[in-house]
Amino acid sequence: MKKTVLNASLWTALLIGSGIALSACGGSVEGSHDVLAVERVNDAANLARANAPEAEDFEFPATTPMVVAETATTDEMAMATDMPVEAGAPAEDLAVNVGAELYNNQCMACHATGLLNAPKYGDAAAWAPRIAKGVDTLASHSANGFNQMPAQAYNGVTEAQIRQAVEYMIEAAS
Repeated sequence: MKKTVLNASLWTALLIGSGIALSACGGSVEGSHDVLAVERVNDAANLARANAPEAEDFEFPATTPMVVAETATTDEMAMATDMPVEAGAPAEDLAVNVGAELYNNQCMACHATGLLNAPKYGDAAAWAPRIAKGVDTLASHSANGFNQMPAQAYNGVTEAQIRQAVEYMIEAAS
């Protein structure tokens, strides 16, 4: 008898629960309206704008211009960078701190944080296997792209500048 009462109670609860669930899913209720995702996004954006902190006005100190080295001859450039340079080609002016400048402008985005598995600046253990491949290989990988690293020789950045940045990072990890 207990079993019959229990079964009847369970079936009753199941039927009532199913009926409630089906009635909630079926048909539309007067006064309801569909909320579109766009409306929710716009509402969230407006709320975020209303609660956002006021923008800060940053003042940066004036900086002095970088010292630029004298124009090197083609032969001096080839000896300094160990890169082949065409005879008679004009050597480019490289700033004294071109490696540090390019690192700060372009390389730091990944190498300061380890983004995309980039070895962090100054991390000797992470740089050791890369340094073992040689500066020429690292400069080529940096200029042309390698694995997750995109090519860096674009938008006026030369391979000689990239090599200087690679040497700058190697020096920090050595």
